[in-house]
Amino acid sequence: MFLLFNILKGDLIVKKTLIVLIIFFVCISFNCFAGDAGKFSTDPTLNKGHKWQIAYYEGGEYIEYKMTLIATLKGLMKLGWIETTKIPELPGEDTKSLWNWASKNLKSKYLLFNKNAHFSSGWKEDTRKKIVNSIIKRLNWKQKNIDLIIAMGTWAAEDLANNKHKTPTIALAVSDALSSGVIKSYEDSGIDHLHARVDPLRYERQIQIFHDIIGFQKLGIMYENTMRGKSYASVDKVEKVAKERGFEIVRCFIPKGIEDKKEAEKSVIKCFKELCDKADAIYVTLHMGINKDSLPLLVQIANKKDIPTFSQAGSEEVKYGFLMSISQAEFKYVGQFYAETIAKIFNGAKPRQLSQFFEEPSKIAINLKTAENIGYDPPIDILSAADEIFEDYPPGK
Repeated sequence: MFLLFNILKGDLIVKKTLIVLIIFFVCISFNCFAGDAGKFSTDPTLNKGHKWQIAYYEGGEYIEYKMTLIATLKGLMKLGWIETTKIPELPGEDTKSLWNWASKNLKSKYLLFNKNAHFSSGWKEDTRKKIVNSIIKRLNWKQKNIDLIIAMGTWAAEDLANNKHKTPTIALAVSDALSSGVIKSYEDSGIDHLHARVDPLRYERQIQIFHDIIGFQKLGIMYENTMRGKSYASVDKVEKVAKERGFEIVRCFIPKGIEDKKEAEKSVIKCFKELCDKADAIYVTLHMGINKDSLPLLVQIANKKDIPTFSQAGSEEVKYGFLMSISQAEFKYVGQFYAETIAKIFNGAKPRQLSQFFEEPSKIAINLKTAENIGYDPPIDILSAADEIFEDYPPGK
């Protein structure tokens, strides 16, 4: 199917028509991943008569983390591990308040979300070292009180992808688990107690679709020029598609080692201004400086220069004003995958035995207000391929 992207070099109308077909085939094939090494139930079960205790660790706050956690909880509800209940819209991007709410309000005969089992490094290296040491010690207690830990994001996955403990660990929302060194290969995590969901072509698809729709010649991208920064931004995938398609990459390097949120926001804003002067489209990569506080200004900067933007993170950032991304439909598909993975582990599977492959349906998310502001009139076939359409920005943005 992906060969179709490489033949869309002819008539523009034909190209845009085939975009809809491409996205359709991606959507119907999203669940065609390698099977697990053995069949495991997802039915609710107790841990020798006791509830399973789950812990959570993240590198710091990020929009995607909260959305992913909510989707996973909803997935566990659908499987019957948690009684179905409405999760409130809690303000902010932090998962701490969500975890505290879950510990008090979620009803389950099978799972326990202890309020003291939530950990965050706050994107600070010194804090990170202390937190990780504390977590590892707790995971190795003789009187074990954590049966599985969620490692949210690349930082957390890097910290727990080792043999310093044996507690089942599932890595969520990792941009590229292989290039960051979290897993041994896409097929094998390399550690019995580790599982990290992978979608090897995810970011290639994003850039290919963005290029098919906009047809840019110079793509702006910003990232920290380190191995970790390149992994977050999927630079290798951008370079691969650029070589195949023949467009130029315009780079802006964010200073490495920034730990302060406000400083990170300033660096991202500076890069955005630079890229808007040099590129004709921007692929907005993952960075702590891109958040609900900085998004309105970033959108304003891009709109002023009529620059189309594509969010690597997903539709949550499109809601706040970036032009488009791949719709994640409230993250429900990937949340269900994570929930089933947890359920299989509690039914006897080793994390390493379970398939890590999961490809989300690649429907488009688009913001029509931004499209209007930059003078982009999306064709009807693009709109028909959209799963999420935002007609305005959130109040006050």
